[in-house]
Amino acid sequence: MEDLSFYIGVLGNVIAVLVLLSPAGTFWQIIKHKSTEDFESLPYICTLLNASLWTYYGITKPGEYLVATINGFGILVEAIYVTLFLIYAPSKQIRVRTYNINCKTAALVGILDVGFLATAILFTRLAFQGELRIDALGFICAGVNIIMYASPLSAMKTVVTTKSVEYMPFFLSFFLFLNGGIWAFYALLLGDIFLGVPSGAGFVLGTAQLVLYAIYRNSKPSKNVANAVEEGTQHEPLISPS
Repeated sequence: MEDLSFYIGVLGNVIAVLVLLSPAGTFWQIIKHKSTEDFESLPYICTLLNASLWTYYGITKPGEYLVATINGFGILVEAIYVTLFLIYAPSKQIRVRTYNINCKTAALVGILDVGFLATAILFTRLAFQGELRIDALGFICAGVNIIMYASPLSAMKTVVTTKSVEYMPFFLSFFLFLNGGIWAFYALLLGDIFLGVPSGAGFVLGTAQLVLYAIYRNSKPSKNVANAVEEGTQHEPLISPS
C-alpha cells in the first residue's frame, strides 16, 4: 500500500507541475506586451498562499513529503507569477491608476501571503502540539483550498451564460479533473481527510467542467459573450497543486 501511495503521489506531482505551468502562455504574453492588461492577480496570490500552507502541512505531518515537494515548487512558480504582476502594471493607463494597481497587488500579497500565512503558522505552532497541530493546520489548508474553487465555479457560470467554452480552456478543465482525482486517491490511500476533501471537490468540479465542455463545445457563442466578459476581469482558473 505504501508503494502504491508513493507512485500515485509521484504521478500527482507530475500532473500538478503541468497545472502550475499551464498559465505560462498568459505570462509570456504579459512579458511580450509589457502589460498585465485586464488579467487579475488575486488568483495567483491565493494560489501562492495555498501552496505555502500545504508545504507547511507536508513538512509538519509525517509521510507527506510528496505534498511538501510539489507545493514547494508551487511557491516558486506562483512567486514568479505574482512578481510579474508587480512589474507589469497596465502601461496605457495614467500613472496614478498604474500605481494603484501595483499597490493593490502588493497589499494583497502582504495581507494574504505574509500576514495570513504567518498568523496560521504561529497560531498552529503556539496553540497546538502533535496531532492537534496537524489537525488544526489541515482544517486551515482544506478551508482555503475549498474557497479557491470559487474561480472554477465562476468559469462554469460564464460558460452557461454565454453558451461558449471560449473562456474555459479544455486542458485546464481536464487537469483540474485529473489533478483532483489523483490527489483524492492519494489521500484515500493515506487516510488523509484534509487532503482528500478539497481534492475530491476539485475532481467533482473538473468532471462538471468537462461535462459542460462536451455540451457547449460546438455551440455558437450567444450575444451575451462580450457582456459577460466585460462584467469581470480576465484571469486563468485558479487550481491548487494538491
